[in-house]
Amino acid sequence: AILWNLFTLILGLPTSSSHALIGGLVGSAVAHGGWSVVQFKGLRAILEAMILSPLFGFGVGFLVMVAVSWIFFRVPRGVTTKVFSRLQLVSASFMAFSHGANDAQKAMGIITLALVSSGQLTSSEVPTWAIVACALAMGLGTVVGGWRIMRTLGMRIVKLEPVHGFAAETGAASVLLFTAHFGLPVSTTHTITSSILGVGATNRLSAVRWGVTTKILSAWIFTFPGAGALGAAVYAVLASLI
Repeated sequence: AILWNLFTLILGLPTSSSHALIGGLVGSAVAHGGWSVVQFKGLRAILEAMILSPLFGFGVGFLVMVAVSWIFFRVPRGVTTKVFSRLQLVSASFMAFSHGANDAQKAMGIITLALVSSGQLTSSEVPTWAIVACALAMGLGTVVGGWRIMRTLGMRIVKLEPVHGFAAETGAASVLLFTAHFGLPVSTTHTITSSILGVGATNRLSAVRWGVTTKILSAWIFTFPGAGALGAAVYAVLASLI
């Protein structure tokens, strides 16, 4: 999953860490025990949630932007920009919180899975050190990485202003907290990207740069099998060394 994320990071494509983690987990498990070890019922529920979350992200982002446009219809543009420059700090914090509530849990789950399967834990309770480590790693990763991805989301898909950023972040964060409440590991990347598309679509469909969007969708499609193949390959290399 890390190798796939680094590859797409270099390309500046915002792909799903969730898809990469699950793909890597399935690929390495199949390499070890064959397809019989995969619990397809659980996998199907996860994949369905991942497919639906971008649709909800688009819809909620669109609706939030429409509501904001109606409420601030008569407010001067300069005032609106100033107000949402501040409000976007709130929506960005909301987005960051929902990101941790969703994405950090996946890494904790895989760490706990490894500890249980190796006999180092007797229950599925996540150790405190794993929670702290994942939280710190997610925070540090947010600080130091992904400038190409930021440019793609912030400028290359739709030209975002503070009001658009507020609507997209609020819409995506709402979807992520909803799915996290029900324990569905959806993609934060897919949700925020589709929310940005929904916000852009409130102006006109031509405001969205569909060429860039097509490249992102292609990367999404190949993430699960790509990370799965890498997971199987890494397993094969490590197994040969043991």
